[in-house]
Amino acid sequence: MTTAGAGQAEADRGEKGGIRTALAGLTTRGRSFLAAGVAAAICSYVLGQSDLLRVGLLLAVLPLVCAGVLYRTRYRVAGSRRLSPARVPAGSEARVHLRMDNVSRLPTGLLMLQDRVPYVLGPRPRFVLDRVEAGGRREVSYRVRSDLRGRYPLGPLQLRLTDPFGMCELTRSFSTYDTLTVIPRVEPLAPVRLSGEAKGYGDGRQRSLALAGEDDVIPRGYRYGDDLRRVHWRSTARYGELMVRREEQPQRARCTVLLDTRGIAYEGAGPDSAFEWAVSGAASVLVHMLERGYSVRLLTDTGNAVPGEGGDGFAGASQESADAAGLMMDTLAVIDHSDGAGLSRAYDVLRGGNEGLLVAFLGDLDEDQADVLGRMQQRSPGAVAFVLDSDTWVREPSDVPGPLDGSGDRLRMLREAGWTALRVPRGASMDELWRQADRERRGVAAASGGEGP
Repeated sequence: MTTAGAGQAEADRGEKGGIRTALAGLTTRGRSFLAAGVAAAICSYVLGQSDLLRVGLLLAVLPLVCAGVLYRTRYRVAGSRRLSPARVPAGSEARVHLRMDNVSRLPTGLLMLQDRVPYVLGPRPRFVLDRVEAGGRREVSYRVRSDLRGRYPLGPLQLRLTDPFGMCELTRSFSTYDTLTVIPRVEPLAPVRLSGEAKGYGDGRQRSLALAGEDDVIPRGYRYGDDLRRVHWRSTARYGELMVRREEQPQRARCTVLLDTRGIAYEGAGPDSAFEWAVSGAASVLVHMLERGYSVRLLTDTGNAVPGEGGDGFAGASQESADAAGLMMDTLAVIDHSDGAGLSRAYDVLRGGNEGLLVAFLGDLDEDQADVLGRMQQRSPGAVAFVLDSDTWVREPSDVPGPLDGSGDRLRMLREAGWTALRVPRGASMDELWRQADRERRGVAAASGGEGP
């Protein structure tokens, strides 16, 4: 829960503005009363009517008295905001809870509460709060929703005070705000094996076996609860106490998700554009692989890797998987087109090899970039590419060229280089393409005599 400063602090700073602040808060009704009073006073002087002067003074003094009384009001209120949840997928709703506490010894009058939100999240919420007793509180909530991913500030809260006659309104703002993160849509994927000859993917964990044989196994002392089938009898006889084989150390399989963000590779904009589909697809694969126990990494065409360049750049132990997922989702929430023209920087990152399964989301490709991708595949034991052809996303289906056009040639080049390359039509389901990639990899493995499903 975020505490947005007390209203008393704002009131004290406002007093330095003098009477100008109070007069600036006059409403249309208050200004009309003041103007009518001044006009009546002038008319009374011209016409010599003393009764009209008294009426004019009453009309002019009333809004001034209301403004002065309202300005001198010392409400001490504290406001807080809570987001539920603070990270929400695009197209889903989040609820914002507002709480106002009267921390003074005097009850408040009628309060109008307003929260600032970006226009993409919906209309600006406004609430009317009844009299809040001393030490009391009021809680209200509203919903926000965005089809566009991003980070959106909420706040600061504004408290509008008004007098009973509606002559004057004063606005006092709190100082703090919160941030709502709208992440890409994540589509659940089927737990396919993506089988083939490649190592480093399939099950999320592999066992590292002793390569030197039984005699080189390093034993340890027996502990209560150890499986007796793991007793190493030769070491037991040597040391005179029960010794067991050490547990095989799990090694997490790896997966690198490559996202092509080049501005020249995509056309169109908005939540239904090809680029947004690619971002959502990358998020779906990242979450899916983390759930299966993989060490994952997000890589862009600029060569930037998430969760980071420290060590091998992959997410670490399982306790860090949630943090790594949050970091990658926050990155995808604000990722935008890059100014790059090629994928060479990403290739430089992958040149070291041992990257595990490589899943790429690509825009339009030329021969040079297809050649770079072919060399990428040589650094990875398995590679799957989802190619988003702009023609299928910005044109009508009847105007889309046949499968043997330039994009079809690029797909053929990728497949000949060893990629499992799929063309992504407009509105395609990521889960269906994921299953199709598995079927095609199985077919290639069976044709080459490799590992079966």
